[in-house]
Amino acid sequence: MSSDENERDTRERDTRERDPREQDRPTPRELLARAPLMARPLPPFDPGPAPASPGRLFVDWLDEAIDAGVLDPGAALLSTAGADGRPDARVVALRDVELADEGWVFAADTASPKGVQLTQRPAAALTFYWPAQGRQIRIRGDVTQATAEVSVADFRTRSPASQVAGLIGRQSTPMESLTAWDTAAEGARRQLDNNPDAHPPGHTVFTLRAHRVEFWQGDSARRHVRLGYRQSGDGSWQRTLLWP
Repeated sequence: MSSDENERDTRERDTRERDPREQDRPTPRELLARAPLMARPLPPFDPGPAPASPGRLFVDWLDEAIDAGVLDPGAALLSTAGADGRPDARVVALRDVELADEGWVFAADTASPKGVQLTQRPAAALTFYWPAQGRQIRIRGDVTQATAEVSVADFRTRSPASQVAGLIGRQSTPMESLTAWDTAAEGARRQLDNNPDAHPPGHTVFTLRAHRVEFWQGDSARRHVRLGYRQSGDGSWQRTLLWP
């Protein structure tokens, strides 16, 4: 059977299996076909003059992303593993990049699922994707926790809304209603009004010390450019072009 026949059979089977009420709605396959990936002009990337260390290149790309109007460029997908070894992922906010130590800084509550996982297995990956530029950055390494003093100081630099959310806590636990959050938020605001130095005891700054970093520049013709950095035993970095 030809590929065209296979495709036709698949479409017919999808149509038969769909609820009659859904007949006029596009299938997920059809929706995805409407928005092909990388079908737009994308910036070039010449890996030849790339910096010797990945942190510097990351900051250069971050600067370009902000200039290009990329939304939420500091949003990163943090991947961890639970006690059962199964992967977990969620988006966190990048707080800083320590160029001297090749460290990517973010924060979490040690009582949250990600905080527990990072404490039990102090290794993780961060993934950035900036669609407007077709750029992806993958960072893998070990994770360290900052001191309580550093973590408290970080909490105090956060916006009032972020501090309120941090004081509410209870992340990922069941919540009976949205009004329950509003009530808890009002209590957290009063707590801050009475004690501006209030902070959640579990708020912790984490730093991912990179061992491997990959920069991926998409291309509409699928001639993607992928540059990998791998840290050697002496702390130096080896750069390698990778097949995309």
